[in-house]
Amino acid sequence: MLDIKFVRENPEIVKQNIRNKFQDKKLPLVDEVLELDKRNREIKQEVEALRAERNKLSKEIGGLMKQGKKRRGRGSKTSGSDKC
Repeated sequence: MLDIKFVRENPEIVKQNIRNKFQDKKLPLVDEVLELDKRNREIKQEVEALRAERNKLSKEIGGLMKQGKKRRGRGSKTSGSDKC
């Protein structure tokens, strides 16, 4: 099994080794692996950005709750007078 970092940094060497083994029909797989790896890294970056935003907002919410500035939003508990 090849290390993805090696494939990423040396796609032509990987392709040449495939040619040397007379398995030319597998050559497009190198490009497919590289594209999938690129998409995977992009998605991971997006996940990390979203996680950082969530953590930032959670910290802000925690600070506001400590100050007693909790706002009631939709679906929050209200007094018993709203019940039917």
